[in-house]
Amino acid sequence: MGSRQVSEQLDWQGKRVTVAGLGVSGIPAARALAARGAVVTVVNDGDDERSRTQAAALEAEGITVRLGDGATLPTGTELVVTTPGWQPDKPLFTAAAEAGVEIWGDVELAWRLRGPDAAPWLAITGTNGKTTTTRMLASILEAAGLRTAAVGNIGVSLLDAVLGDEEYDVLAVELSSYQLHWAPSVRAHSAAVLNLAPDHLDWHGSMEAYAADKGRIYEGNRIACVYNVADPATEDLVREADVEEGCRAIGFTLGTPGPSQLGVVEGILVDRAFVENRQKNAQELAEVADVQPPAPHNIANALAAAALARAFGVDAKAVRDGLRAFRPDPHRIELVEEVEGVTYVDDSKATNTHAAEASLAAYDPIVWIAGGLAKGATFDELVEKSAKRLRGAVLIGADRALIREALARHAPEVPVVDLDRTDTGAMSEAVREAARLARPGDTVLLAPACASMDMFANYNKRGEAFADAVRALAATGDA
Repeated sequence: MGSRQVSEQLDWQGKRVTVAGLGVSGIPAARALAARGAVVTVVNDGDDERSRTQAAALEAEGITVRLGDGATLPTGTELVVTTPGWQPDKPLFTAAAEAGVEIWGDVELAWRLRGPDAAPWLAITGTNGKTTTTRMLASILEAAGLRTAAVGNIGVSLLDAVLGDEEYDVLAVELSSYQLHWAPSVRAHSAAVLNLAPDHLDWHGSMEAYAADKGRIYEGNRIACVYNVADPATEDLVREADVEEGCRAIGFTLGTPGPSQLGVVEGILVDRAFVENRQKNAQELAEVADVQPPAPHNIANALAAAALARAFGVDAKAVRDGLRAFRPDPHRIELVEEVEGVTYVDDSKATNTHAAEASLAAYDPIVWIAGGLAKGATFDELVEKSAKRLRGAVLIGADRALIREALARHAPEVPVVDLDRTDTGAMSEAVREAARLARPGDTVLLAPACASMDMFANYNKRGEAFADAVRALAATGDA
């Protein structure tokens, strides 16, 4: 299977490094650098009780922490290591650029700290589906008997995976656009961009900059650049990438695959990329029914995961067994309950229009529960594409008017319930109203197309509120 790529070993002794931000990646980065002899200063915008507790723990280990000032570059800084959430226009980064100081993200640091026998990376990014695809890939790799982990933007942190005692054969690595922005030297064995749609544009500044950061995942790939045939922008990124000699472009499609593609034929996932004589031959990998749930966008995720696994030399049986064993995380097109012939599905993770569109395409007819914080999104295209599937819509959250107006323009015949409340109890009322609109055979789908923070702590809490309301409806006939 795939060869290993040696990473450059750096001398950290006495190197003055500024770590931007505490938290999930900042604290491990500071500790890893200090353990290698670097002189570490952590700067952090916040100065709350949690930050002070974290700072005290780091200072006890000899790490300097500066709270309440994330804008000023400490004197003598030779390198800045940033956590993913810090935007590129931060004054600290401007000061670093003016001083000629390099800026790395935590992913770049993990790459640079890899040992000479480090496991290769199979890397995944995209606007939607990253976590599911990465976990599918890890499941397939495990089914092949490989020591692996789903790491990066999920699960085990990359630094922990790279520096820990556990040895891996290969890593399934989820990378966000934030992480890729600050990871100039990462070179994956093979990588996939699942899809591209406007997201995080406030952070990146433009769609072009966002796409360019996603495209960094292909730089230096050795075996395969996996792209989405249905999303030409992903193939464009492959064309623009500087890859190693012999690296191949591999497409995945929900239709019949051409040579150098994976796709679907009569309910079977097939490979026409990693086979002998791909002009004429195809390898059966799994059945659509082996993928749970078998919604179209989840089949696409499975094909992308399979392509990366096949690029690493995994056989067809392991692809099938890994997909059969995989179960998605909660709140991702999760079946909650069937009540009086109506199916209730929780896709609270559909926090943008692209994810919601994929979710809506999986069911028909639908009573749609939507709304929340729009984050600058518009909903006309989403509603126009999904209108024929809608039995009704129940709208919640701060920006529900934007969805209501799009429904009035593109689906005026669809009954709409507009709930003028933003407390968490609104979800129970939303489920009751959706049940009233639904008929046996329908799906009530929570696919908000919006962020959750106007009403809930996160999308998990929103999904839990939906599931609780559905179960109450099932138990008593009233949510």
